[in-house]
Amino acid sequence: MAESGDTGLTPGLEAAWGLRERPAKGPRPGLSVHRIVEAAVAVAASEGLPAVSMGRVAKELGASTMSLYRYVASKDELYVLMQDAAIGSPPDPPPPGTGWREALARWTWAQREMFRRNLWVLHVPVSGPPVTPNSVAWWEAGMAAMEATPLDEGAKISVVLLLGGFVRNETRIMADILAAAAATGDAPEQVMGRYARALRLLADPERYPSVARAVAAGIMDGPDDPDHEFRFGLERLLDGVQVLVERLDG
Repeated sequence: MAESGDTGLTPGLEAAWGLRERPAKGPRPGLSVHRIVEAAVAVAASEGLPAVSMGRVAKELGASTMSLYRYVASKDELYVLMQDAAIGSPPDPPPPGTGWREALARWTWAQREMFRRNLWVLHVPVSGPPVTPNSVAWWEAGMAAMEATPLDEGAKISVVLLLGGFVRNETRIMADILAAAAATGDAPEQVMGRYARALRLLADPERYPSVARAVAAGIMDGPDDPDHEFRFGLERLLDGVQVLVERLDG
């Protein structure tokens, strides 16, 4: 393990790795990085990420705003630590003998479920590669799923990034649809139904023939399986990875 001061990380991120437990000077008794992050996550979970500020978190903890800065350097750093706390540890490795494709599928589905439990995490800006314990653990788990393949390390990272981006995009779209439904008091099916009815009126078959055919076929009303789009997209992505694996195996 790297010694504190050798990592290039801020004190708050070093604390997340267990390299630093207290600020350099002037700690307030009872405060810790863990308590600050826990309070911030509670605010985000109940009111959304925009409600989180250093002042708001300090109020929740009964502390001054400035005292928090002895533990967490900035709100951006707090966001990173909150995200790490929310995503938690990746799932246990699959049973021995599990193929790479099934292992990657399990990893991807688990990541989707994690985001769906913590939708506010999708609004945390991505500021760089993973630098926190749990994010690196998820990265490790994704790459380990491909250990038996002929992919080199660069290709494995690319696959992890591809699948991770797919999960974030699909989950955020669904979260936006749910938010729109909640704002109107309607079920998601009703929101999609209104959209389909509008398209039936707007999509002139002469100008938008492909869209008009899809609307007429009932596609825009939404599939019976709410996981259909995610399953379809994941399978197609894994098909692409399989082509690469088979090419290298050949």
